[in-house]
Amino acid sequence: MVHVSLLPQSRPLTRSDLDALPDDGHRYELIDGALIVTPAPSWQHQTIVGELHVLLHAACPAHLQVLLAPFDVVLALNTVVQPDLLIARRSDLTQRDLPTAPVLAVEVLSPSTRLIDLNLKRARYERSGVPAYWVIDPEQPSITAFDLREGVYVETAVVVGEDSFRPTAPYDVEIVPARLLD
Repeated sequence: MVHVSLLPQSRPLTRSDLDALPDDGHRYELIDGALIVTPAPSWQHQTIVGELHVLLHAACPAHLQVLLAPFDVVLALNTVVQPDLLIARRSDLTQRDLPTAPVLAVEVLSPSTRLIDLNLKRARYERSGVPAYWVIDPEQPSITAFDLREGVYVETAVVVGEDSFRPTAPYDVEIVPARLLD
């Protein structure tokens, strides 16, 4: 864990503060200058992310790229997040990060991140103009999809168990939530 004395006091943190943190296996993110530290994900979490990556990668058009965490998405100088999975335009990517909103951000809920993913990250993705946000709950299993409409997220789908989720944006793909844990 990062020692508190390494962090600047009495001001919101920035990307450069984040860059100074040690590479110690923790996942460090900034949301509006506040440091979020999360532990390594569970095997179920990793299985879901891996299975979803395979499905999205297989259907991905050439102008887009599917990426897994950890990969920095810089939404502002004081906001650097690492969605569990994201889709970005290849033309937007740098060697180091994605310096703009992704086309899709996906978060898999876990006990330590549930409130952050459903509230802080959702609000920050919405404010940053991320067109699509999916939240996967391994406990049900389910996918809840949000699309950005006139600057506000609208819930467009809740798909549970063996039912099929068939979004058309950012591209056509079929996802069955229960099969993500296979």
